[in-house]
Amino acid sequence: FFFFLPGSPYQPVIEALGNYPQKKFYNVSKLGGAKYGVALIKSLCFTLDTLPYSIRVLFESSVRNCDGFLVKETDAMNILDWKTKQNNVEVPFCPARVVLQDFTGIPAMVDFAAMREAVRNAGGDPVKVNPACPTDLTVDHSLQIDFSKCAIQNAPNPGGGDSQKPMAKLSPLKVQPRKPPCRGQTGCKGPCSTGESSRNSGPFSAQIENTPILCPFHLQPVHEPETVLKNQEMEFGRNRERLQFFKWSSKVFKNVSIIPPETGMAHQVNLEYLSRVVFEVKDFLYPDSVVGTDSHTTMVNGLGILGWGVGGIETEAVMLGMPVTLTLPEVVGCELTGTASPLATSIDIVLSITKHLRQAEVAGKFVEFFGSGVSQLSVADRTTIANMCPEYGAILSFFPVDNVTLKHLKHTGFDKAKLELMEAYLKAVKLFRNGESSSREPEYSQVVQFSLSSIIPYVSGPKRSQDRVAVNNMKSDFQACLNEKCGVKGFQIAAEKQNDIVPVQYEGNEYKLSHGCIVIAAVISCTNNCNPSVMLAAGLLAKKAVEAGLVVKPYIRTSLSPGSGMVTHYLSSSGVLPYLSKLGFEVVGYGCSTCVGNTAPLPEAIRNAIKQGDIIACGVLSGTKNFEGRLCDCVRANYLASPPLVVAYAIAGTVRIDFETEPLGTGFNGESIYLRDIWPTRKELHTVEEECVISSMFKELKEKMEKGNKRWNLLEAPESTLFPWDLKSTYIRCPSFFDKLAKEPVSPQPIENAHVLLYLGDSVTTDHISPAGSIARSSAAAKYLTNKGLTPREFNSYGARRGNDAVMTRGTFANIKLLNKFIGKPAPKTIHFPSGQTLGVFEAAELYQKEGIPVIILAGKKYGLGSSRDWAAKGPFLLGVKAVLAESFEKVHRSQLVGIGIAPLQFLPGENPSVLGLTGREQFSILLPPELSPGMTLDIKTSTGKVFSVIALFENEMEITLYQYGGSLNFVARRFL
Repeated sequence: FFFFLPGSPYQPVIEALGNYPQKKFYNVSKLGGAKYGVALIKSLCFTLDTLPYSIRVLFESSVRNCDGFLVKETDAMNILDWKTKQNNVEVPFCPARVVLQDFTGIPAMVDFAAMREAVRNAGGDPVKVNPACPTDLTVDHSLQIDFSKCAIQNAPNPGGGDSQKPMAKLSPLKVQPRKPPCRGQTGCKGPCSTGESSRNSGPFSAQIENTPILCPFHLQPVHEPETVLKNQEMEFGRNRERLQFFKWSSKVFKNVSIIPPETGMAHQVNLEYLSRVVFEVKDFLYPDSVVGTDSHTTMVNGLGILGWGVGGIETEAVMLGMPVTLTLPEVVGCELTGTASPLATSIDIVLSITKHLRQAEVAGKFVEFFGSGVSQLSVADRTTIANMCPEYGAILSFFPVDNVTLKHLKHTGFDKAKLELMEAYLKAVKLFRNGESSSREPEYSQVVQFSLSSIIPYVSGPKRSQDRVAVNNMKSDFQACLNEKCGVKGFQIAAEKQNDIVPVQYEGNEYKLSHGCIVIAAVISCTNNCNPSVMLAAGLLAKKAVEAGLVVKPYIRTSLSPGSGMVTHYLSSSGVLPYLSKLGFEVVGYGCSTCVGNTAPLPEAIRNAIKQGDIIACGVLSGTKNFEGRLCDCVRANYLASPPLVVAYAIAGTVRIDFETEPLGTGFNGESIYLRDIWPTRKELHTVEEECVISSMFKELKEKMEKGNKRWNLLEAPESTLFPWDLKSTYIRCPSFFDKLAKEPVSPQPIENAHVLLYLGDSVTTDHISPAGSIARSSAAAKYLTNKGLTPREFNSYGARRGNDAVMTRGTFANIKLLNKFIGKPAPKTIHFPSGQTLGVFEAAELYQKEGIPVIILAGKKYGLGSSRDWAAKGPFLLGVKAVLAESFEKVHRSQLVGIGIAPLQFLPGENPSVLGLTGREQFSILLPPELSPGMTLDIKTSTGKVFSVIALFENEMEITLYQYGGSLNFVARRFL
């Protein structure tokens, strides 16, 4: 695949790897070889030594994939000359693999199925339509919490004290009956099965049986908790059509692997199972790298694997063998120094670095960590930090492979020979970081310094992840939020109502709700659950709390959604799982849940009390997203916190508490119990972690992933080349993106007399745009499903129905917190100007399309913040949106708009609708010349006679080509005709 120009001094060298003569690789430090002398080689070596490690990965990829068309010699040389070319040139990157999760993966696979159909209809061979890049899809986002607390919570109390009142009887489901508690030894009150005693005893035994749950007292195998079984049954029942489609995809498409439900989170499966660090294909070695349809794909950067999230549209192009194109980025070196406080957890480090880097303005840049503090962070800490990089706007956050990485990989099942080969290769291509102080550090675009010693426990909220609050200031900060005007933090509650109390009857007891009361407490996926120390801290804190006599109020929606079975393993083997369950934190399943809005509704009595008193109720979760209204429409304040703090706040029942001076509650003897009394020490954590987090757990997890599960294995699916679309299906529907598939592109047409569909403000997130969470009964999507004969109980979530464009289009801009300036208050409504009617967004867009009137969107700064979502672009496209005119865009979302065929237009610096005197009620005409160029200025004329200029945010010629072809899907599909 090499196409360096004839006579070029930079011909690549393929050579054997040291003591591994059968292993080959591209030695990028020897471009040109002996033919061009030692001077060139020395010059290249010096250049490579000064390049950031992340840029070295880009360079190796460009050399290895240079074909003269998609990747050219000039691209490789531009990367090598990164120091002078950063921010000035576009470069292609060919990742080694692609990862998908089912919410964003199903539209990609549905598009592939539709592409096969379109190619067949246009006279091509549909069998040729396959991913060219290895693709792994993890089904992890379909889990919903239908059941949370159940029998295990009401088992005999392992810590003593009064048992909680039994819960109301749940609806009967076909699940395996729970066996009686173990009576194997006096004093064991754990929920284990009766039978022979295990040969291994003690709560910290390192011998782990191949079962998700073990008796914490005897390590005897037990059935999965009732909660898991019930939620699994509901998941497979409501998602059968989607799962059958995924199974069809795994049978028909080459290069596609499906990780079945109940295996784990996409991010964590990627980290624990799919990551190679170094790829080896037919004895050829090259660095592992990845792009995914989720912005938190960056988690693998903590393992030294270059990866980031891109839009589903770009991902589909990569799956078909096209490179990702990016502006050669600035690389910010983040120097970590000092040592973190024993009380500081990984989430404290994450939130501190998030705020620090957000202030450093690293948006659209690479971040790379170096300094003495890096070696003090475990791989779990590093992946936690890397996972949050989208929240501070960076493209990725990279930790180069070092000795800490190799030690971690040894514990996760990599054999000694593999690790030695990996180390030898990475050192040969200068991708191994030497942590010694004498080693030369790369040169960075800028360096920001951060002292780990400065970190104290923090939470983040109540509406944005970057708004960090010190735990010791939480009470006063929440009080300030009550006083502040409605905005990014404030709730504007009148002073005389700030101490209102609403009594409520629940399960025969009276409780009192007030501002700051906790109603959702979730220890959930993706940021912290990969880190054993914080999860074990939560478990040990729960153990001490139960033993002290502390409880959690029963109306609080508590849940524990681990990232994978490994988490359940070490929580069980360490003996803390029943204590978490006793407090209500029972395993509900393996998949994204509360974080993506898949929480069951709060009890009706609690919802009514919150609404009656206009109470600012709170959710506390150990996830990554806390946008207002995301968890539940009546929970307006949401805080991100470490798992042990989630448990602590659940026990306290309110965020209006000063942990230093106020007790969490009262113990058995009436004494006050403070947080410091039950907070686990670092020594305790390290002891348990050493005993419980061992390589056998990872080995058993890998076996589980490869074997699948019984429900998945028995699921039937078609095997035909083309998918047999069911016209009655409300889950899978052939989309209309390829209806106008043609071999030649059509010049962009002018946008004439367009009305404004929505007039939005700053920081509109992809959560506001893209359908997510449950389907409201009054929504356009609900009306569509009702007309299809479904009841509200059968609606499922938007994420589950991403394979149906009719549902997703109706759910676009359906977020209850959408603030359209035409309406003046949060609501998914707009004005249809020709008639003057106030309508739902879909109804208005549908009416505009029937009238043949194009529409655009006006927006403020940072349009498209948040997770990358392809339906945040596909939805507006199907609503008829031709252009988005904003003050600025989030980078990933801007590229998605281009990829689907929507023009991203930006106001000139210093201008916005207010400055220009625009009301949004005008009609807009935009002239698009036949010869577009990157960053060119366009003129817009309004129906009032006003003329102003905007910037067409096409970054390169490739984006213009994609836009002219009607988006990347149609561009790629034409290759098969």
